[in-house]
Amino acid sequence: MSAFDAEYEPSPWEPIAAEVERYERSGGAEPSELVGEHWIILWTLGAKSGKVRKTPLVRITDGQGRYAVIGSQGGAPTDPQWARNLRANPIARLQDGPEVRDYRVREVTGDERATWWARAVEVWPDYDAYQAGTDRVIPVFVLEPSD
Repeated sequence: MSAFDAEYEPSPWEPIAAEVERYERSGGAEPSELVGEHWIILWTLGAKSGKVRKTPLVRITDGQGRYAVIGSQGGAPTDPQWARNLRANPIARLQDGPEVRDYRVREVTGDERATWWARAVEVWPDYDAYQAGTDRVIPVFVLEPSD
């Protein structure tokens, strides 16, 4: 049994819940209104609730089975809730198109963060503006297959 068999609780923010529903309905074939054409669904476990949470995010990959997720929240002054979830439970499930897979997660810093950040900016150039607009260091998490 997987931790991700827990109850799913949709985001209380309707645009996020609607994007997740769009992705799951279309297998990721329809573009996101929030994060563009290249997107994924990140599943985390609620740090307090233990419930499954799903978030649409920009697709960033190294082409070798690893992904990164960027906790930009559009340059907001605080990290997104899913970043707190990953810190509390460093596992994730990711849906990329029709493929769903489980991952180990770690927050990266230094040169490794810089490498992933450069990949992220290639896909979503606004990340640099988001970082410039906030005092916090935007977290970068790397997802590596757990099997």
